[in-house]
Amino acid sequence: MSTAYDYMKINQIWHLATLEGNQPRVRPFGFVMKRDEKLYFCTGKLKQVYKQLIKNPDIEISVMGKDNTWLRVTGKVVMDESRNAKIQVLEEMPALKRFYPGGADDENLITFLMESGKATLFSFTDAPKEIPLL
Repeated sequence: MSTAYDYMKINQIWHLATLEGNQPRVRPFGFVMKRDEKLYFCTGKLKQVYKQLIKNPDIEISVMGKDNTWLRVTGKVVMDESRNAKIQVLEEMPALKRFYPGGADDENLITFLMESGKATLFSFTDAPKEIPLL
């Protein structure tokens, strides 16, 4: 696992943190993809996470590995409403079609990407190590 993307694909459930006012909000996520040399994610526009990201695009992701390592990804995200990004999401994870029945034209489906960020790998035995996002 040489990149944050690889780590997140192997450890498929991870947690995304946002802020709602001064209150941190954390929830599990499981979808990540590579697009245009960026990490991409998706959610629904009706969800609180979307509203929180619009107000404050700073996020932190925490991923626990099966080998007792963990990854922290911090950064800023931006929305991508392009149809092509939505097509790729649904191709990479067809199961999402049940939540977004309009497919790539479903107005609720939104993708967002890590505009800038940093990934750090931690363990109980080694010093923290920065790794590339992709």
